[in-house]
Amino acid sequence: MRFDRHTPIAFIGMGLMGSRMATRLVQAGFSVAVWNRTQSACDVLLDMGAQALSLEKIADYPVILMCLADDQAVNHVYEQVHHLVRPQQIIVDFSSLSVNQTKYLADRAQQQQAIWIDSPVSGGTSGAEQGTLVIFAGGNESTIQDLGLIYNVLSQRVTRMGDTGTGQATKICNQLIVAANSALIAEAVALAHRAGVDTTLLAPALANGFADSKPFQILAPRMARQIFEPVQWKVQTLAKDLNNAVELATHYALDIPVAHQALHQLHSHQQNGYAQSDLATMIKQVEDQDQ
Repeated sequence: MRFDRHTPIAFIGMGLMGSRMATRLVQAGFSVAVWNRTQSACDVLLDMGAQALSLEKIADYPVILMCLADDQAVNHVYEQVHHLVRPQQIIVDFSSLSVNQTKYLADRAQQQQAIWIDSPVSGGTSGAEQGTLVIFAGGNESTIQDLGLIYNVLSQRVTRMGDTGTGQATKICNQLIVAANSALIAEAVALAHRAGVDTTLLAPALANGFADSKPFQILAPRMARQIFEPVQWKVQTLAKDLNNAVELATHYALDIPVAHQALHQLHSHQQNGYAQSDLATMIKQVEDQDQ
């Protein structure tokens, strides 16, 4: 399928990531209609020139983009539109889902002769704002190439990882590394503080060394200064992604003990009331454990 900036696009999910990605598309001149379960989340986009999307009219949009919280949210929305999906529509899912759920939804789309492309992203809210996300795509190769006009506005790089579900498998591996890293960063900042280090200097001091990473440069300064707003990564979201990693490893009979430990820490932090909080609050779990 070939399309241009005037091709109507439906964008479902105006959360932390989806709202920023939709903003970039509107600012780039695309014709975008937006929908969110809580309609007020669309207000800023509507003021910018986006249209309000009615799910009952989903067949009017050759391209459907989704960026929702989890398996349950995507499945719930797709249940509402499945009977309306028409042949050759392209459904691009930027959400982070389990591989099994992605394959199930792709099969259902195929029943309607529609094309499902899993396209989870990495780069956080700053990457979504700046258009520097990296995208891991799974599905039909020519369709992924045709989506370049949209991908180029949102990302610095798109890599087709293989068939349906491989984009999600790649994102799961990405999140496994991020989650384990985040737990260690919190422990490192707490240990440095106990040892008398000025922890505000950790990020610049370790920059470009073997311990450096983008999560470290984002999280360490926020942990050092106890700055947890605005929320950039929700604890609950990373726990969900890491749980998908553990389940995928179980499916393939692979033991991943570091992931299990990081997931235990994230679950404990959630249970202490930090589910909707920024990932940088992990420092409080480490510092408060002996209090």
